[in-house]
Amino acid sequence: MTCRTKFLVCILLGVTSLSPAISDRAFAEPLAFDTAAEELYRQRFDRLFGAAQRGLGLETYEPLESVPGAAGHAYWSIAPSGSIPAAALAQARHYAERNNSSALLIWHDGALEAADYFKGNTAVDLIPSRSLAKPMTAVAVGRALALGAIKSLDQPVADFVTEWRGDTQRERILVRHLLDMRAGFLPQTAEMDPSHILNRAYLHPYHGEIIIREYPLVDEPGSRYEYNNAASEMVAILIERATGRRYAEFLSTEILQPIGAPGGSVWVNREGGLAHSGCCLLLPPEAWLRLGVLLLQDGHWQDRGALLPPGFVAAMRQGTAENKYYGLGVYIAGPYIARRGFANPEREAESRRVLHSEPYLADDLFLFDGNANQVIYIIPSRKLVIARTGNTPPRSATAEWDNSYLPNLIMRSLHFPAEP
Repeated sequence: MTCRTKFLVCILLGVTSLSPAISDRAFAEPLAFDTAAEELYRQRFDRLFGAAQRGLGLETYEPLESVPGAAGHAYWSIAPSGSIPAAALAQARHYAERNNSSALLIWHDGALEAADYFKGNTAVDLIPSRSLAKPMTAVAVGRALALGAIKSLDQPVADFVTEWRGDTQRERILVRHLLDMRAGFLPQTAEMDPSHILNRAYLHPYHGEIIIREYPLVDEPGSRYEYNNAASEMVAILIERATGRRYAEFLSTEILQPIGAPGGSVWVNREGGLAHSGCCLLLPPEAWLRLGVLLLQDGHWQDRGALLPPGFVAAMRQGTAENKYYGLGVYIAGPYIARRGFANPEREAESRRVLHSEPYLADDLFLFDGNANQVIYIIPSRKLVIARTGNTPPRSATAEWDNSYLPNLIMRSLHFPAEP
C-alpha cells in the first residue's frame, strides 16, 4: 500500500520498525469508555481504513470548532517590488505547480511578491495543516509564556496535568519536551490495528484522556528525540489548563487576530471536547505565511508589539543534542546532509527522508515542514518567507520533491551582498 497524503500512515508519519527495547514495552491497561464513544471511534477508523484502501484519506471530519480570524480581515495584495526577478518567480511557480501544490506565496521585505493558487484553489480555501500545526503549538506556548500563564519552557507539564503527579517518570516531562519531541513517548509507526494506542490516540472521541493515562513512555524524558503526534496533542491540554480557555479561542484571540490572519476551523474529538493540536487545523495559506512573518520579525507584529517573549524565537530555532535539525516545532538548516526526515534518524527508512540537493544558502533558515512537503521557509537574513501548501508531490525514479530548491532559487535571485 502506498503512502498517500491524507492516509493514516502519512498523518502519523510512521517509521518502518521499532527497536526491540521499545517494542517489547507493554502498553497501559486501556481505559473503559461508553459504547457510544467506542462506536464513534470505530466508525472513524473504519472510514479512514476503507478510504486508505482506495488511496484516499479521511477527507471529512466532524465535529469542527471555529477558529475565527481577524475581524474585517483583508488578504494581502500582491505588491511586487522588483526585488525578486520575474524569471525567478516564474520558475518557482512552475516548480510548485508541477509538484501538486495548492498554493505558493512569497513575501519579501514587507511585501507580498507572489501569490499563486493551483488546481482550482483560491486564497480563501482552507487547507489541512497536517503537521504545520506543530509549529503553531510552539507559538501558542510562547504566547502563554508572554501572558504569564506558563512560567517557563522548563516548567513540568505535571504542574498542569495533575494526573501525572506521583508518576516519577512523567513528572520529569517539561513543557519544552512537548515541543522538541523529547517527551519520551512511544514514537509514531504505521499501525492498522484499531485497538492500537496510536490509532486510539488519534481518532478516539476521548483521545486526550487516552494520551494522558495510556500513552506509553518508553524513554527518559529529555534523553531521546522521537517524533510523535502525542506530544503535540498534549499542547491543547496544556494551553487549556494553563489559561482556562479553549484551544481554538486561544489561537484565534492571541495569535491569528493580532497578526491580521484569516481564520478557519480545527478538529475536536467530540462536541465540546478537546481540539487536535498536533494536526488538523484548517486555515487558508496566508495564515501560515503570516505566522512565518511573525517569527521572522522575532515575535513582533507591527503596532501590536511583541507577542512572544524575548528570546523565544531564538529558542525555537535551537536544536538539541538528540536532534540538531529540530528545535521547538520547527526544523533548522543545520549542517548539510543530502537527506533527512522526521523520525529518529537511527530508525527512519531512507525512502522517507526528504531530498536536499544542496545546502541551504542561508545558515539562519528555519522552516515549518508538514506532511506532503507542506513547507514555510523563514529566512531572517534575507527578510524572506516562502509558503508552499498542497498534496504529496509526485515521485519517480528521476524526480522528487527537493526541500532546498525553492528557497535557494529565490535567494540566488535576490540582490544580496556577498558575505566577507
